[in-house]
Amino acid sequence: MADDRPTIFALSSGRPPAAIAVVRVSGPRARAGLEALTAKLPEPRRAALRKLRNATNEVLDDALVLWLPGPNTETGEDMVELHLHGGHAVVAGVLGELGKVEGLRPAEAGEFTRRAFENGRIDLTAVEGLADLIAAETEAQRAQAMRQFAGALGRRAETWRQRLIEALALVEARIDFSDEADVPEGLVGPALHVARELIDEIEETLRDERRGERLREGLVVAIAGPPNAGKSSLLNRLARREAAIVSPYAGTTRDVIEVHLDLGGYPVTLLDTAGIRDSDDPVEQEGVRRAQVRAAAADLVLWVLDTGEATAPISDRRMGISGKNYWIIQNKVDQIETKGESPAAKAGAGGDDHRAFAISAKLGTGIDVLVAALADYAASSLGRTEPALVTRERHRVALRDTSAALARALAESTAAREDIIAEELRLAARALGRLTGRVDVEDILDVIFRDFCIGK
Repeated sequence: MADDRPTIFALSSGRPPAAIAVVRVSGPRARAGLEALTAKLPEPRRAALRKLRNATNEVLDDALVLWLPGPNTETGEDMVELHLHGGHAVVAGVLGELGKVEGLRPAEAGEFTRRAFENGRIDLTAVEGLADLIAAETEAQRAQAMRQFAGALGRRAETWRQRLIEALALVEARIDFSDEADVPEGLVGPALHVARELIDEIEETLRDERRGERLREGLVVAIAGPPNAGKSSLLNRLARREAAIVSPYAGTTRDVIEVHLDLGGYPVTLLDTAGIRDSDDPVEQEGVRRAQVRAAAADLVLWVLDTGEATAPISDRRMGISGKNYWIIQNKVDQIETKGESPAAKAGAGGDDHRAFAISAKLGTGIDVLVAALADYAASSLGRTEPALVTRERHRVALRDTSAALARALAESTAAREDIIAEELRLAARALGRLTGRVDVEDILDVIFRDFCIGK
């Protein structure tokens, strides 16, 4: 830890007014900041009630105070926590007094977490897990983020790196001390055996159908079909609010409307797209183009039709969804006279990829069946098998680089070029080091921390 580093402070709880507001201070002058507010410091790591005063000795608040000497703190530095009454004036008064103390300044976004990383308290995968934990909107996202924050990938990567370093040491010993009588010749073989094992383990980790990234981003379900089929009404019914404008006039929806849902603990993004038809209106043409692009990229398409219409339009090549997952949604069953078995009773018929549902978006008929099917689809797509270790593209790139370097090392085994083998093993270890943030990460730190909130 650098003693000349500025001491930072920030409100770390929610925006006031609130019952309690937590202000944190971290850095070499954290104690000085606390002493500026109260004459009597509490015992280290024991909460105590103290009166906080300003420079004129006026009482600002009765607060619960914690004095946490480093390095065994969240940031690895001296820290102070002030648990205040959460009023605007109280918080502003305390922050104002801290700002007057020499060497103290307000924290930037994510700066507390960044100091924890820089001081070795957490690795970069845990930092990303914390960011995902803060952003999590569903139970499944929370569970995945918590696993990452707890070190699921970081520990595995560090174990791989240590095994690589041991293998590299064998090869380098053979290179550097080949003329020594007590250095055996068969050192490269065991090192390459480790490389083969690691390739198998890393490649198995990467064969996860990108479940981790998909869970972070959410399953994308596009509602598509011809104009006036009831797509926007279906979106509103699923969202349980008026998210989209509903009108009897064709072409009302021009841009793609997004709604985020929690279905059975899994994140689902619904897209309401423009009705697919030929039009001379350039604005509607752009809406149709965007609908085609988003539907083609979606995980699932709900193709909405009037109940009396044929299902042939689903194979329209302009949508780019032929051969992929789509469900036929036969809407407006309330407008027809049913005979025998009602259309709603047939909801869910068909295979897993191309199921059919009969609904009324207006009255809600068949919606519960459709929602249950969507929840099951999300669970099967995002939650099957064991939890994913890889949750970001950055992780995937680092592991691919590691595997590629190991493969190159194995390719040199027949030529017995021990110096090249050693270099490739070094590159593999370096790629794993980038994954956890041990080496070469300065260029990505700003990108990772820019989305953190102030005070975290």
